[in-house]
Amino acid sequence: MRYKSGFVIAAVSSGSGKTTVTNGLLRAFKNRGFKVAPFKTGPDFIDTQFHKVAAGMESVNLDVFMSDEQHVKSLFQRYSAGSDVRIVEGVMGLFDGYDKRKGSAAHIAELTGLPVVLVINAASSAYSLAAVLSGFKNFDKRIKIAGVIFNNVASENHQRLLKSAAEDAGVTLLGCLKRNPYMTMPSRHLGLSLGDDNVIESFIDRASDAVKVGIDLDLLLSLTQIDKDEKSDDTHVADKCHLISCPSRKIALAYDEAFNFVYTENLRLLEQNLRFGGEIIKFSPLRDTRMPDADFLYLPGGYPELYAARLTANVSMRESIKDYIDRGGYAFAECGGMLYLCDSIDGYEMCGLLPIKATMDNAHLHLGYRTVKTENFTICGHEFHYSSVIEDGTRIKDYIYPARQYDVNGKEVNTPLYRYKNAIAGYTHMYWGNNDINGLYEDLHT
Repeated sequence: MRYKSGFVIAAVSSGSGKTTVTNGLLRAFKNRGFKVAPFKTGPDFIDTQFHKVAAGMESVNLDVFMSDEQHVKSLFQRYSAGSDVRIVEGVMGLFDGYDKRKGSAAHIAELTGLPVVLVINAASSAYSLAAVLSGFKNFDKRIKIAGVIFNNVASENHQRLLKSAAEDAGVTLLGCLKRNPYMTMPSRHLGLSLGDDNVIESFIDRASDAVKVGIDLDLLLSLTQIDKDEKSDDTHVADKCHLISCPSRKIALAYDEAFNFVYTENLRLLEQNLRFGGEIIKFSPLRDTRMPDADFLYLPGGYPELYAARLTANVSMRESIKDYIDRGGYAFAECGGMLYLCDSIDGYEMCGLLPIKATMDNAHLHLGYRTVKTENFTICGHEFHYSSVIEDGTRIKDYIYPARQYDVNGKEVNTPLYRYKNAIAGYTHMYWGNNDINGLYEDLHT
């Protein structure tokens, strides 16, 4: 029987197995012939790329900090329209948000009206998980727990005790995944997103095989049915991303193994401008000889540090980008894209447009939401990187963009934003869904 179903995959904590379960279910339902719409709670780029491979569909971030509740509702309606199964992967524990439950998987479940499927790592517990389930079931009555999936189940006796725990907590047992030392997710931070599809495919296939054996998929679908397909409300997700005043825009988008951290909705907003006669042209700084002719250059984040030697060797590409920006071409570069515009990455020569040297020495994680404020403009985003930059102290003052950045608590942070002619670059991945990115360029010339 075909259902219209949807649910949020959440957990008690990180490391419970929700990413394995999510990707396994995406692939299993895809293989059944369902059209599956994947989503991710929060700003993460990497999980959405796994989703795309598993489901064969773009995955969309649902983030209330970088946008707002109405925007998230509209996005969910837009990207789930026409799908058979909608699956939202949560983040951390079910109720873990940037401010109590704000931005959490529970918050997204409430906004989308979806029930929650709870994944619990049962490796070191058995019947005690009845108390955990009872607590999660009763903590917030706005959230409906459709069922539980136990992960890392060691034996038949272990499974019997877990079944009793679910029954006594009044939560439907959807399945158990056996402990499997080979069910290891590829490293999320080693550039596997595009360049190692075979590694990702192998992981997803193993996850799919596991969920088909361990989870009652028909029961899951029946318990998470959606009453109706809501129509997309396009009024809130309107065309607000004008970028530059040009009657026929061509937007050059760097997209390959080195540069691929792009929000799906950001790309849609770029594509939406194509009604004026322009087009998005994807190119590879690794393989192509020069950037395409364009009115706007977008260099997204990614892993340029892993491909620094190849980027250095592609001299003609670096020179074409430098020439474009030197001539006043409009450009936006974030995180890895910004590093590409620097003098160098760990000694490998880059485009040389910003008097900055990037390094992975003493690498540590810089992570968190950011609010970027200029004199007349505010936009939100997310910072996520291990690199750091060394600025040329005698020259850098002429390249500082006049903006302040704040963390989720409103505390100012020293995350830099740079400018050079009509190019803007920084570590923060900005989300354009609720903002007109053109505001950054208006302030550039004030």
